[in-house]
Amino acid sequence: MSEIFNIDQTQLVHAWNESLPNVLNKGDQAQVKPDEADQHTLRIHIDTAGHQMYSFDFKCAYVDNREVRVDLMDVEKDGRHVDERTDTIQQLTHDYMRHIHECAQAVQYLTNP
Repeated sequence: MSEIFNIDQTQLVHAWNESLPNVLNKGDQAQVKPDEADQHTLRIHIDTAGHQMYSFDFKCAYVDNREVRVDLMDVEKDGRHVDERTDTIQQLTHDYMRHIHECAQAVQYLTNP
């Protein structure tokens, strides 16, 4: 594993907030915030488009300057926690994790110059 990089977390969050909407499905909304406990981790909240009213919370931790580990933290529908094991939620989770990895590649100009 490569050594963890040093980068300003504020700058990284800004780059993610700029790039993530470009890789998500049209109409989806995302917000990226710093993880207060770890400067190499981001918290990502995604609201799905349309009438589904799902929201997803992910933890995205940099393993090194090129690789991220993405974990699903919570899923809600219309403000209520839902079972994350359903086929629909599993498919959406998989898609959003793929989009998060795409965004990590898009911001490599910061993390792996």
